[in-house]
Amino acid sequence: MLRASFGGLCLLALAGRAEAADPRRRFAIAPKPYAEALIDLAVQANVSLLGSSACGAGGRTSLRGGYTLDQALRRLLAGAPCSYRIVDAWTVRILPAAPASSSPHQVTSAAPLVAELMVTARKRPERLDALPAGVSALYAEQLRATGSTDARDTAGQLVGVTMTNLGPGRDKLLMRGLSDGAFTGRARSTVGTYLDDTPINYNAPDPDLRLVDVERVEAVRGPQGSLYGSGALAGVYRVVSNKPDPSTLSGAAAVGQAWTRGGSPSREIEAVWNAPIVRDRAAVRLVAYYDLQGGYLDDVSLGLSDVDRTARLGGRAAVRVQVGDGWRIDLAATVQRLRSMDTQYTTEGLAPGQRANRVREAHDNDFALGSLVVSGDLGFADLASSTAYVRHDFDSQYDASTAAGALLITDSDLGVYSEHARTSRLVQDLVLTSKGDGPVRWLAGAYASSSLERTPLSLLVTQANGRLNEVYSEARRDKIADLALYGEASYRLAGGWTLAVGGRVFQTRVKTSSEIVVASPGQSRVVLGQRTFHGVSPKVSLQYDIAPGVMVYGLFSEGYRAGGVNSTGFLMIRAERVNFAPDRLSNFELGAKGRFFDGRLAVRAATFYDLWDNIQSDQYRPSGLAYTGNVGDARIVGLETELAYDFDFGLSLQANGLLAEPRFTRTNPDFAVDFARSLGAGLPGAPRVSGGVVARYEHPLGDRFTLRLIGEASYLGRSRQSFNSLLNTHTGSYVQARLSAEVAAEHWSLGVYVTNPTDAAGDTFGYGNPFNSFGTVRQTTPQRPRTVGLRLAGAF
Repeated sequence: MLRASFGGLCLLALAGRAEAADPRRRFAIAPKPYAEALIDLAVQANVSLLGSSACGAGGRTSLRGGYTLDQALRRLLAGAPCSYRIVDAWTVRILPAAPASSSPHQVTSAAPLVAELMVTARKRPERLDALPAGVSALYAEQLRATGSTDARDTAGQLVGVTMTNLGPGRDKLLMRGLSDGAFTGRARSTVGTYLDDTPINYNAPDPDLRLVDVERVEAVRGPQGSLYGSGALAGVYRVVSNKPDPSTLSGAAAVGQAWTRGGSPSREIEAVWNAPIVRDRAAVRLVAYYDLQGGYLDDVSLGLSDVDRTARLGGRAAVRVQVGDGWRIDLAATVQRLRSMDTQYTTEGLAPGQRANRVREAHDNDFALGSLVVSGDLGFADLASSTAYVRHDFDSQYDASTAAGALLITDSDLGVYSEHARTSRLVQDLVLTSKGDGPVRWLAGAYASSSLERTPLSLLVTQANGRLNEVYSEARRDKIADLALYGEASYRLAGGWTLAVGGRVFQTRVKTSSEIVVASPGQSRVVLGQRTFHGVSPKVSLQYDIAPGVMVYGLFSEGYRAGGVNSTGFLMIRAERVNFAPDRLSNFELGAKGRFFDGRLAVRAATFYDLWDNIQSDQYRPSGLAYTGNVGDARIVGLETELAYDFDFGLSLQANGLLAEPRFTRTNPDFAVDFARSLGAGLPGAPRVSGGVVARYEHPLGDRFTLRLIGEASYLGRSRQSFNSLLNTHTGSYVQARLSAEVAAEHWSLGVYVTNPTDAAGDTFGYGNPFNSFGTVRQTTPQRPRTVGLRLAGAF
């Protein structure tokens, strides 16, 4: 698979231009030790700070007034026993004092994987290591180093984050083993996925956006119902894009080519361009990309090779305008078109890498987003208003030849199932956040969204006349309206304790209409349904700062999903399954975070106990058509850990791991027959063990070049694929790996990489087609065979 992340490379290549690209900001830092003053500066400037402990615990400094970031650092660290390097516009590296003959600015050093990162996961800039929650972040530098181009590439680097592997544009994002099943249907996603401030999925598969010109990726684990509402039941995955810079003209481009053993070549091209419109006041930023992922599976029935090819074409345009002192307008548009020519599973009885379908199982996933963000200073608080329109369309086609018998259709030969989803969504989020660094901090928000989903689907089969005849069609419309008020307040108590309380009051209205036309002996009908759900989602946390950079916390939080209406089926669905009810997850969590050995070692760990009531899960009828049911209750116990260490000689190591023990504790009586042996078993799609490691080494080659060596590996344990105990379906345990080497100069780099270096087959997903005798015919999804690639990138 061709993998490259160009956005991070652009930032690294432009290092040293940060002063020109850095507008003046106002800072107010009271007299305090160097290390503490630097942390305050990072919060106010919204940058990530690496290695502030290099300044020691002593000294005294302060700052007040309007400065660029470079100017502020020079003044803060005048006379300090440390120096600094601006890695990019969002990252500053603090280093031991430079030799007396050197300027403290532009000290060269490898950018490490251990960082004091800034995140906005809680809707305000905060230090990651100060948050009483399970939060991880991957910045541009690490995305570039590991060749991460989409959510799947980041999963092994974020503890507890996994994805299904049905194929590009068809996958489902999961966190902490909180899985409602391996399939995507009417149930809302358990993970809220965001691009900047906008939710980009509802119940659709992940849009698989390419991570080009991205500042960072944030993952907040555990239910986030109080701040993010329905759909953040297991957590939030947020992509933060780079914003236009009104101070400098810059650009970058990258090309790549890769070759897969036994498959077709892959290639990519990316470009970024930033230009001021009015210097220091307004700018535009344009991003464009195209990648082709070559296929590697053969369909012997169709006589086709490398059928599973995927092409992705997209871009982003953004405009930033400074409209006054402390006020800013951001306009952005994002589009992506993804075309997969076929699925990527195989079936038993054939040679490796082969299958025998009678229909190409193509998939399209098209995404478009337009947003307007207005932010500014009201004096008593900061305001941010985000308005966005999202359009997400996806089409799928499956070989449904084996469904005819289950549908009681005689004389049938070939079956084709097609589904077309068209979702449009308007979202408004208004947030007020308190100013200053006093003992009381608060935020308050109002949220509204309106969604319309149209889902026409059909099943065609060949009969005696030899032509495809439509035997089932459904035209379904779902209107969903969400309203919510939310807030959170924290109070810094004496002795290092901080108490925070938050909550969300919400209402969700669902209106469904569906017209179903079915051939005999099915039942044509019209289904109408309307439901309203409301409630409160609370959150309470207590943290104790043991020492600077070391803290422990306790957290209680809840997540929820609204219910809905079922319609699909040849025959009318049973009365017990016409509607599906809301589900709710309660999370009890204890965690600790700390930095040791002068900040070189970062440790984060948390243990959690979750109670999940009335789990919504997408299920399949014998015909292969889907519906959503409340299957029962579960409890999940888990331990997650992240470790990172920077060595003095240019080596950085990072590791993460999750041990989870999910248990299905109660079966809905309506599912008692099929799920009889599921009690006490784990959740489908939820491995008990997962984790990953990243190793990075940098070494200078003379005065102009740097050698970078990166190794990455992730492990995903075995898991079952269905709640149904009568279906013997599972995904095997497997390891994914990537090795790369790169030579970089100031404005360009050339790299080579290999994925799956051992050419392991693995079984990354034990499912592919619900109509292909699901549960009786073994379906497996092998890893992409060994792939070798080259990447060339440059910037100005």
